[in-house]
Amino acid sequence: MKKQRHYADTVAEPAAGMWSNCLRVGDQIFIAGLTSRGLDGKTILGDNEYEQAKVIFQKIKDLVETAGAVMDDVVKLTLYVTDIKNNEGVWKARQEFFTGDFPAAALVEVSALADPKILVEIEAIAVAGCSSN
Repeated sequence: MKKQRHYADTVAEPAAGMWSNCLRVGDQIFIAGLTSRGLDGKTILGDNEYEQAKVIFQKIKDLVETAGAVMDDVVKLTLYVTDIKNNEGVWKARQEFFTGDFPAAALVEVSALADPKILVEIEAIAVAGCSSN
């Protein structure tokens, strides 16, 4: 199986040599940890966990679709938050992007992310064609 890198116009790509946002290997799709940074790489979109998570889930959706899958093909999420007490906003945003069986998930509180304004980072794994939709 060959590794294929996928891009979405709505997701800023990291500098060369850093990491890949989306790789597909066979039917498996791996999405790197994403934040709510804008396309300029500096602006943080959203002032709270709910707003930031919505931005991130939209990025995941865009990347998963460019890799030939749908959101219901996402089987695993790892969510990093800076304040676990505010997790309800993250779960609320997740419900707006998934139906049926929700992905397996881990929610982890971290002391900080790349910028003090970043409250949430999410990574995902999908298996193309596994959803019932």
